[in-house]
Amino acid sequence: MTDTDRNTAPAPRDGDPAHSTVYWTDLTPGTGRLAPRAHFPRGGRQLMLDGTWSFRLSPTVDAPLDFLAPGGPAADDPAWSPLTVPGHWVLQGHDVPRYTNTAYPFPIDPPHVPDANPTGDHHRCFQLPDDWPAPGDAGTVLRFDGVDSCFKVWLNGIELGTSKGSRLPAEFDTGPALRPGRNDLAVRVHRWSSGSYLEDQDMWWLPGIFRDVTLLEVPPGSIGDHFVHASYDHEQGSGTLRIECDVPALVTLPALGVHDHPADLPLHLPGVEPWSAELPRLYTAELAPLSGARPVPLRIGFRTVAVRDGRFTVNGVPVLLRGVNRHEHDPDKGRAIGLDTMRQDLLLMKRHNINAVRTAHYPPHPAFLDLCDELGMWVVDECDLETHGFIHSDWAGNPADDPRWLPMIRDRMRRTVERDKNHPSVVIWSLGNESHHGTNLGAIADWTRERDPSRPLHYERDRTYRHSDFYSLMYAPVDEVDRIGRYEEEPPPETADSPATEARRRGLPFLLCEFAHAMGNGPGSLTDYQRSLEAHPRCAGAFVWEWIDHGLRRTDENGETYFAYGGDYGDSPHGGTFCIDGLLFPDRTPSPGLAAYKKAIEPVAIDIDPVTGRIGLRNRHDVRDLSHLRFVWVLERDGTPVAEGELKAPPVAARSVGEVPLPELPEPAPPPAAEPAGHEDASGAEIWLTVRAVLAADEPWAPAGHEVAWAQVRVGASPPRPPAAGAGRSVAATFDERSGLLRDLDGLELAGPFLDVWRAPTDNDRGMGENSVLRHWRKAGLDRLVPRTESVERRPHELLVRSRWAPDGLPHGLRVHHTWAMEGDALRLAVDVIPEGPWDGLTLPRVGLRFTLPAHHTRVRWYGKGPGEAYPDSAQAARVGLFTSDVASLQTPYVVPQENGRRADVRRAELVDPETGLGLRVSAARPDGLFGLTVRPWSVEQLEAAAHPHELVPGDRLHLHLDAAQHGLGSASCGPAPLARHQLRPRSWRMEILLRPLTAGDQP
Repeated sequence: MTDTDRNTAPAPRDGDPAHSTVYWTDLTPGTGRLAPRAHFPRGGRQLMLDGTWSFRLSPTVDAPLDFLAPGGPAADDPAWSPLTVPGHWVLQGHDVPRYTNTAYPFPIDPPHVPDANPTGDHHRCFQLPDDWPAPGDAGTVLRFDGVDSCFKVWLNGIELGTSKGSRLPAEFDTGPALRPGRNDLAVRVHRWSSGSYLEDQDMWWLPGIFRDVTLLEVPPGSIGDHFVHASYDHEQGSGTLRIECDVPALVTLPALGVHDHPADLPLHLPGVEPWSAELPRLYTAELAPLSGARPVPLRIGFRTVAVRDGRFTVNGVPVLLRGVNRHEHDPDKGRAIGLDTMRQDLLLMKRHNINAVRTAHYPPHPAFLDLCDELGMWVVDECDLETHGFIHSDWAGNPADDPRWLPMIRDRMRRTVERDKNHPSVVIWSLGNESHHGTNLGAIADWTRERDPSRPLHYERDRTYRHSDFYSLMYAPVDEVDRIGRYEEEPPPETADSPATEARRRGLPFLLCEFAHAMGNGPGSLTDYQRSLEAHPRCAGAFVWEWIDHGLRRTDENGETYFAYGGDYGDSPHGGTFCIDGLLFPDRTPSPGLAAYKKAIEPVAIDIDPVTGRIGLRNRHDVRDLSHLRFVWVLERDGTPVAEGELKAPPVAARSVGEVPLPELPEPAPPPAAEPAGHEDASGAEIWLTVRAVLAADEPWAPAGHEVAWAQVRVGASPPRPPAAGAGRSVAATFDERSGLLRDLDGLELAGPFLDVWRAPTDNDRGMGENSVLRHWRKAGLDRLVPRTESVERRPHELLVRSRWAPDGLPHGLRVHHTWAMEGDALRLAVDVIPEGPWDGLTLPRVGLRFTLPAHHTRVRWYGKGPGEAYPDSAQAARVGLFTSDVASLQTPYVVPQENGRRADVRRAELVDPETGLGLRVSAARPDGLFGLTVRPWSVEQLEAAAHPHELVPGDRLHLHLDAAQHGLGSASCGPAPLARHQLRPRSWRMEILLRPLTAGDQP
């Protein structure tokens, strides 16, 4: 039976799209396919057909079918060339990829597509093994795991069928078409089809055979499908096992003493260890058909998922999802990703404390779910459905509410559920994404509940939530999450007039299915979000958008490599940089945002209280106690370790608290006077205690010693040291007589300071639509301030410079007072910045100073927060310490150049020429005068003008930025602005710094 045999759609009428005989635009999901089933070997051998195929691209659908002849295309036919399968032809030199966010790249004219419909013909010869059974002796199935977007397949010139649903499997019975020896497999793939209207999923449109192609031997009597039901009773500590199977079969599970039990008879099993994302216990089992055909290996995880009393629970325990949305993406292969890449993704997630994945917005490669079962990850498995582009027609013609589209939509949900039903990691089914609302969503919800009542359903965009077991939103601000957690939110308009519907919605657990849009530098406020989610039992968790930037690796005419985004291929319409919005860069390098997320969601909170002498431990795990962790501490004096040890921590139970006493800390002695001058300021060193939670033993996802959580607190200061030798040497400074700017410091060409209020806009500064702080900054002229020097006054021991900085054509401005004075071996600078004029309602990007100095001062050392960049609402991952870097490594290579690389709460910094040892030390002149530090080999203006990082060319000057303050990041690229406390509002600022020239002898 084919899957289309089971459809119960309304009968097509003449003139109906469904009545069309053109398979790529009709409303049938496919022809000739086998019924969907679980993903597993069929009991026999497998012949992988991946590799090099022959390929021909045609601009339209009506290319000749000459490649169906025996032997396929001629070897010397210039229209044909080699192509790697799995793969996308647009990433192998044929046509170009296209990226859109919401807009369809073709007219909204469902189900029709343009005449210009690139069509890829694929051909592969393969040799059937000599001992492969003949068609009469056994069956053979041809399986495609993913083809974008619509295809027809022939074997030895005989048509097997057609299929749509790009991220879903399609299987065909080869029947008598399969021959001994040589076989010719031909596949025609259309870039656009009626199915494309269901796949507007904010990603590159990448046609081709991008997942595995496999020939499966099906011996007689072998298992065709099975459904494992393995529940867990948390009160009894027992499991129940029952397996639906399409043939009589016996199950064997040695670890639980089960041997040859009838699979379909429920089996009560005491003493079962449950499966969870934190402790993913899998039992190895075997399902053997009574026919004697080869058994099917199973990996069974016992767990029960339920929504109880408005809370999402697994095994009777409330679970908080700390998740990400994950598209499948590789910068070179697109969605044709391999097993190593999938494992790399999951290892990175686990090592960054992520416990959940929403498979946005389609089912992933089936091997990814195998890894989720093995390594432990909660999965929201999403159907291959999104019709977002109909927003541009005010949802007129939306397939979700057109019954003629029901066969296509229901087919996608069936193939999702049937393929993935046996994965314990899949705990929620998602009906799809951003498809508005409609009767077809109700129909697939009903079907799914009947087929699998053991998992709750999720759908966000229908705000009645009639088809969802979660109240779900995207990009809600922190204060709204708080209100929702307290059940104080306003009812949505869709339920306001229906008390019963509203009562049901208000009783659902809350899921923030997308938040913290990780586009460029950001997102901000992750810790605030997480504390709010943890504070309210109603909250089931949240998923950052998204896991990885969708940049595609490209090389320009000069051989420079960069990552491309929408429009870089001349594609139009396009979504521009909106696909560059992940916690990983396209090459899977973690961004600073991922480090910030790891810290925000760390599963252990460590609270160090020097006053009481106690260290509190809050276990945020849902299941696991803390016995798998060691708690180690280090005491540092100005970033240099002086003592270390390990705490004897109790095995605090999940969702519980405990404490340990503060260790006995030695009293650090002051450094000798002979220590190099300027290594610390005369005010004395800072003493910091850092406690780290690390893995006590190897885990499948990380080695022993991997850091899971940490906390840091200042516990005191050592006495100031005696004056160092040479501290009384004088320095020479040269100033411009007209402007009062510094030109030279003891032979160092140090120029400045210039008032610094602008930053190269971040994606979140640019925002979306009205939610753009950049528009207000530009309107206020903050990108074009011009100076006017009011006075340069020399006094016996001081130089006073007064100036005013203001934009052309506007009355507001900033009055700046510089006071220069010698202080020992340093030049002291005090700066006052005073707003004047109408600043009401405005914010500023930053306030600080900018200097330039020769570019060969490439070695940077600082004492402050690090090692990575930090901004007011993303600094949680940075800890106080002493760090060293070169200037190039201080830059964060965002795919779209923007503000980056700031180090926060800096006490002092050194920029040194590594060849000569000469350089500059900048330090805070007051203990409370911490500053932000940025060092770049290019100017802010160059950074802002660049479209890609390779366009930035280092010059002969370094640009040194010292911030008094910066505006926060937020996530306004698709979400809220920075929290009010992270917004930089006009006020008076004062900075006091010391500038010291360094000699080779000054370096420690």
